[in-house]
Amino acid sequence: MGSIRDHCARCLSSPARVHHAIFKLVRYFLTGRQPDVASILLIESGSRAIVERVVPILRRGYGDDVRIDLVSCYATLPEGFGDGTHIYRVSDYRGREGRRKLYRELIGNRYSAMGIVCSNEPLMTKWKAALAYQVPAKIFVINENADYFWFDRVHLKQVRRFVLLRAGLAGAGAVRTLARAVAFPFTLFYLLLYATAVHARRGIYSRWRRAQRLRI
Repeated sequence: MGSIRDHCARCLSSPARVHHAIFKLVRYFLTGRQPDVASILLIESGSRAIVERVVPILRRGYGDDVRIDLVSCYATLPEGFGDGTHIYRVSDYRGREGRRKLYRELIGNRYSAMGIVCSNEPLMTKWKAALAYQVPAKIFVINENADYFWFDRVHLKQVRRFVLLRAGLAGAGAVRTLARAVAFPFTLFYLLLYATAVHARRGIYSRWRRAQRLRI
C-alpha cells in the first residue's frame, strides 16, 4: 500500500504521463454533461452500509440493468449486488505489477462513471487517490449519508463546500477551527513564556540556595 505513492511519483516524473493524466481529469471536470451511464465502478473506501444504501439509489436513477462493479478491501459482496458483479479485492493486486494489472483491467472495462466513497474514514485512502488518477471515468463523490454529487465544474459549489467541511472550515465547527488557528500562536507564545519563567525562577532559586550554603 505504501508504494502506491511511489508509483504515482514515478508517473509524475514522466511529462507525457502527467499531461495525459491532467487532460483526463480536466476534461471530466470541465464538462458539465452527464455521461450515458451503462456501467458504474464503486470504490468502497468507507463503511459497508454506505455502499449498500447508495446502490438502490443508483439503480433507481440508471435502471436495474446497469452494471455496478466494486473495488473493495472486504472479502465479500455488500447487500444489493448480484452474482454477476465483478469485485476487485485490493488484496489480490499487491505490488507494482499487481496494481498495474488492476489499472489495465479497470481501464479495459470502460466504465462510464466511478463513485468514490469519501466518508472521512481512513480506509483505502491511497487506493482511491490512485484510482481517481488512473481510471478514465467521470467521478462522483459519495458522502457518509449515501448522498452523491458529480465532481465537475457544474457542481463546483458543492465540491467547495464538501472540501471546507472535511477541513473543518464549514458548519458548526468552522468558528472553533478558525478560533483555534488564530489562538494557536498566542497559546504557543504563552507556553514558551511560562516555560522560560519557570526555568528562570528555578535558576535563580538554585543560585540563591548555593549562596546560602556558602555563607554557612
